Amino acid sequence: MRTVHLVLLRALGVAILLQFYFAGVGAFAAPRDDKSFAIHEVFGMAVIPLLILLAIGAAALARQPGRVIGWTAVPLGLLVVQVLIVEIGKRIGGGTEDHTTTGGLIVLGLHAVNALVIMFAVGRAFTMARAVEPATAAASA
Repeated sequence: MRTVHLVLLRALGVAILLQFYFAGVGAFAAPRDDKSFAIHEVFGMAVIPLLILLAIGAAALARQPGRVIGWTAVPLGLLVVQVLIVEIGKRIGGGTEDHTTTGGLIVLGLHAVNALVIMFAVGRAFTMARAVEPATAAASA
């Protein structure tokens, strides 16, 4: 199960890189409309949370130390922050569909920064999980 945990964390890292790609596709689509970010939204609301939940479950079943399980769970909390950033940014953004206020842009820009923090957390969880010796993970149960 330890290997499954590591594979899921690696898949999560790749999925987050794909999220950046999908965001770029949406940002540079012409003409840009609500459908431009459809893949980014679906992937971020379905695939990434599923991978995070599976990784948390695999970490627990592998009897990883609490700190490893904790770091594996951090991206889930940060994913909730991602959604909140967008919602708050839209509300502060005001304006029209073709115009966003400066305040809205400042908040919405945090979406990309938080995505980097998520990537860091996944990398940290992977590094910590890989460093745990299999016997240590079983003994910490």
